[in-house]
Amino acid sequence: MKKIGFLSFGNWSSAQGSRTPTGGEALLQAIDLAVAAEEIGIDGASFRVHHFARQHASPFPLLAAVAARTSRIEIGTGVIDMRYENPLYMAEEAAAADLISRGRLQLGISRGSPEPALNGAATFGYVPGDGEDYADLARRHTEVFRYGISGAGIAEADPRMGSGLLPIQPQSPGLSERIWWGAGTRKTAVWAAEQGMNLMSSTLLTEDTGVPFDELQAEQIQMFRDTWAEQGHGFEPRVSVSRSVIPLVSDEDRQYFALSALRETRDQVGVLDGALSRFGKSYIGEPDVIAEQLANDAAVQSADTLMLTVPNQLGVDYNARLLENVAAHVAPAIGWRRSSQLEDAANR
Repeated sequence: MKKIGFLSFGNWSSAQGSRTPTGGEALLQAIDLAVAAEEIGIDGASFRVHHFARQHASPFPLLAAVAARTSRIEIGTGVIDMRYENPLYMAEEAAAADLISRGRLQLGISRGSPEPALNGAATFGYVPGDGEDYADLARRHTEVFRYGISGAGIAEADPRMGSGLLPIQPQSPGLSERIWWGAGTRKTAVWAAEQGMNLMSSTLLTEDTGVPFDELQAEQIQMFRDTWAEQGHGFEPRVSVSRSVIPLVSDEDRQYFALSALRETRDQVGVLDGALSRFGKSYIGEPDVIAEQLANDAAVQSADTLMLTVPNQLGVDYNARLLENVAAHVAPAIGWRRSSQLEDAANR
């Protein structure tokens, strides 16, 4: 059975039409949208992380607040840029947020996407070592972070107070199996499988072979699964893909997105960060039409989790209606059922 979550970029702006004029409003509305999504029966609430931009930047206070206001929905990130992170402090924060949520954290991490700052990670105090680039730095931070959440001893104890190596505290059992790597290529998906991390793939791949985006992404997923099967990690991996899915149900929907339906419903190819990249199309239109299109998306069919990118600057009420429309008119076409329906079936 597939899961569906939303992914918010957390943008805020005082521009005309924005319903998130400040960073505070963006954060508070993110919490409210997660609560609304849980009531609708959506399975997950995830948040994008960007630095030096008017978007969410410090995810753990937000994740903990969402955890405290909800009881069922998965909470996560898509993705934390590991170039910027103190990995052991992050291990403490992640374990604390997971404990508050009672084990609902699904943490997406990666090397990250291009940031507005020229040398943002260096400004945070993190620079590659000799022979490293920033991708190597992100992977090194990832290795230390994952070691920290494993419960292994890290710091030498003060002999006046104990002996041996001390682990990071607190620890949250099971969190190590709920770490996802945001992979932008087939090669990095294979690496994620080798490392034992779940796969998170977005609406962008920083490579192009000329085939439609969903087919290239499905190939990425299959390579991940094949490699995982060879590794014998001891648990089943999960795979998520992101899509922009907007059913045009009301006049308000058409006012905002009718033009987007004309120009964004096909793949695009361009250069990003020096690499030829393929961007996936958006699904915007009449609910029955986009339901059929989504059901024929090869990568959506290959994944177990679909993340819906939401236009968070339109506010909580609009995005809650959007999620309800997807849940009612689109998602059943890919085999999804509301969590409330699953619970009712289990209790019968």
